[in-house]
Amino acid sequence: MEMKKDIVVGGVELKWDLNTGEVLFEGGDVVFFWVSAMKTFFDTINDISGVEATKLVLETTGFRQGIIVGEGFKEMKDINTSNVVDWLSNTYVPAGWGYVKIEKMDEDTKHFTLFIKDDWEYKMNQLGNKDPKGIFVPSHYAGVFTGLFGMSFWYKIIEHQSETNPYTVVEYFPYEVDIQQNIRDMARRKEAQEILQLEALVEEKTRMLQDLVKELSSPLIPVLDGIVVVPLIGRYDEDRAEDLIVNTLNNLPKYQAKYVLLDLTGLNKDISQYTAELIDRLGSAARLLGVEVILVGISAELAMVISQTMTSLKKYECLQSLQHGIYYALGKSGRRIV
Repeated sequence: MEMKKDIVVGGVELKWDLNTGEVLFEGGDVVFFWVSAMKTFFDTINDISGVEATKLVLETTGFRQGIIVGEGFKEMKDINTSNVVDWLSNTYVPAGWGYVKIEKMDEDTKHFTLFIKDDWEYKMNQLGNKDPKGIFVPSHYAGVFTGLFGMSFWYKIIEHQSETNPYTVVEYFPYEVDIQQNIRDMARRKEAQEILQLEALVEEKTRMLQDLVKELSSPLIPVLDGIVVVPLIGRYDEDRAEDLIVNTLNNLPKYQAKYVLLDLTGLNKDISQYTAELIDRLGSAARLLGVEVILVGISAELAMVISQTMTSLKKYECLQSLQHGIYYALGKSGRRIV
């Protein structure tokens, strides 16, 4: 049945096609005259809140707006399960919301299946070359049913309108959980998801930093043939100590080292008993590989600490500077700098 109406308002001709929900103004789709404004509004929310938060905002807004419409029409007209079918189409199609029709209905369980086509949200997303899968309009109708029947409704999208699907098909059904609580739960789940993502990012960055610290905290620096320098910097815990020993012992053969200079300049006088034991362990292990350990960078303060409380280090040759250590190692190997 063809249902087209031509109306002239103030000399301007408007055409309604109630079969398709199309409203024409001067030959063009009237919806596009205000869709661009709504697009700006939606885009602004997206720019401020992000994609996921925007979806939650639009779904919440559409639903609450629908409640107001449903409650308003319930007071104006005696709408029940049987006549809601005609009311829905007759109200929303002329308003420029596109084609909408209840194609399936179970009056006993109050389950509705809506077929929606060319609604303004779909047109808006097409206008911006975005994903045409709308969320505002489907949630709006859930609010409409909630307002009309005085009980909570929610929805499930079966398929979206696309080039191959002429309709967006949505199922509506009574929902035991209060929708406002459901929305709050969704917001909390989203917040928890973002926290997990941030925690994962922090964990990843922490691992990267730890790897970098390991790489920088136990370097071997070859200075001359057979002579390498290992600078000790900062405090050493069990993990750093193990990394230092393993890295040093594994690389000494690589450089064919005969002398390893442990530079304590970075420790200053802040040397703990644990660090002293670490130096002794490293020296004993290196000696087993035929490498002599020489302690360099010994300040007056550090010399006092070693002589008074860390006597285990007194068995190593201790020199004031790295330069002295290099000269000493060269002299023991029968070489000198000329």
